[in-house]
Amino acid sequence: MKPQVYKDDRPAEYFTRFHERTRRRRPDWVYGLVRAIITPYMLVLHRARAIDSDKIPPEGPVIIAPNHFSFMDHFYVAALIRREVHFMSKSQLFKRPMQFIYTHGGVFPILRGRRDEEAFQTAHTVLGRGDLIVMYAEGGRSRSGDLGEAKPGIGRLALETGAVIVPTAISGSQHTRNWKRLQFPNVTVQYGDPIQFDQVVEEPTREQSQAAAQIIFERIEKLYYGLRREGRARAVRASRAARAARRAGERAGGRAVERA
Repeated sequence: MKPQVYKDDRPAEYFTRFHERTRRRRPDWVYGLVRAIITPYMLVLHRARAIDSDKIPPEGPVIIAPNHFSFMDHFYVAALIRREVHFMSKSQLFKRPMQFIYTHGGVFPILRGRRDEEAFQTAHTVLGRGDLIVMYAEGGRSRSGDLGEAKPGIGRLALETGAVIVPTAISGSQHTRNWKRLQFPNVTVQYGDPIQFDQVVEEPTREQSQAAAQIIFERIEKLYYGLRREGRARAVRASRAARAARRAGERAGGRAVERA
């Protein structure tokens, strides 16, 4: 496995055009094409399954916050939900010819290892027009096979925007590299109960951002380790029972988002 590269020596100005396009436009035909190509692969070879995708609000600004093991996580999270997704992704991926696919497919860069205000401004713009973003709570891929640690970026964006957060667990994607040995593990994505933080008018401190990120990450951990411990089948049964109870509650009193 190649080591992770955190530093991108290209100047920040190189990525301005990608940010400007994302701020002006939503994903185009490239998004649909990639989705059409990759979805059968995931469904057939990895038996990909999404659990509780109905917990994603059907409209309004939303941040999906998953754990991160594999490059394929982008596709596992987005392919099986109805809403189009924007992705915040490391700038090193933006190289020809793939940068065309990324920028037309809803991906915008972030310079890791340094403060990148352009990336946060783009995220604000996307959420401000009521769209959905995927932002990894760990800030990058875990290479250990276990969850990493929460980074403050996800907490900062949650506090600055007041967007709904959907903690999300991806189980099995750490083994997707085994395709080289003709091994295709099951991959399960489970979406958690949405939560929302009170919006901080002024820029939140790093301590506030880290505290919010930790709350989000604890939800991810609960989902992820529950999937590993109980397995997919039991998680599906529990989801169906909870959905029936939730629908009964919504009929009685309406749907609510938890305030953190």
